[in-house]
Amino acid sequence: MKRARIVTVIQARRCSTRLPDKVLLPIAGRPLLARMLDRVRRARLVGTIVVATSTNPEDVEIQTLCQKEDILCMRLHPTDLLDRHFRAARVLQADHVVKIPSDCPLIDPTVIDRVLEFYLRREGWFDYVSNLHPASYPDGNDVEVMSFAALETAWREAASPMQREHTTPFLWDNPDRFRDWHVSWETGFNYSLTHRWTIDYPEDYEFIRAVYDALLPANPRFTLRSILRLLAKRPELARLNAKYAGVNWYRHHLGELKTVSADETQFPEGEAIPEPELAVT
Repeated sequence: MKRARIVTVIQARRCSTRLPDKVLLPIAGRPLLARMLDRVRRARLVGTIVVATSTNPEDVEIQTLCQKEDILCMRLHPTDLLDRHFRAARVLQADHVVKIPSDCPLIDPTVIDRVLEFYLRREGWFDYVSNLHPASYPDGNDVEVMSFAALETAWREAASPMQREHTTPFLWDNPDRFRDWHVSWETGFNYSLTHRWTIDYPEDYEFIRAVYDALLPANPRFTLRSILRLLAKRPELARLNAKYAGVNWYRHHLGELKTVSADETQFPEGEAIPEPELAVT
């Protein structure tokens, strides 16, 4: 039997409105993206890793970083991330495609493997598996895996800007068309709206930098549980970005998403909460 080829795509670009150049910010003496790549590479099942960046001129620095890190890099569509993932996967002849965003510098390799192992042990059962729908892990442990065939269908048929920008909504928001599943955190807890380990705001950077400074010197392979133990001892660290806990991109598209409710996102202080749409009769 032919061995399935797995390609893990990490989307990254320098242009960020809320935190410019966030993927190249220094973390313990190295760029944030390099630190994240260290963690993703420790996962056993990720296969070929490719950083999919844009054709924007400033993103040549991401390509240069990848060359130094001995990581494949492709420069593709600036804004259509569905197209970016599809073309990277097609060039590498992927059978299965893993999506991990570059704003997850604290991602735990064991979480990546847990989602992939679930999917691969049931190869052919599901078109899409993730730990996000609904989410339960601390925010910033995002893992999605899909068949190349499903990704190609989404690439051909997804039409809305939201579906193109966020890559996978066409798959998980159409459960009548695609066989999907979610992997819950084995603890039974749900920290997705209370523990923010992703990066989008300056406060997130302060939090992530503090975690690395506290844990990296003694344990370069620190885990999700290591971070939780640190926060139990030093709760002031969690307060650095606590005002953004639960804030995610869903809040901008609640009127478009069919399988996501307002309970799965929060709104930053001062940001207007959209009025619920009225049913048309």
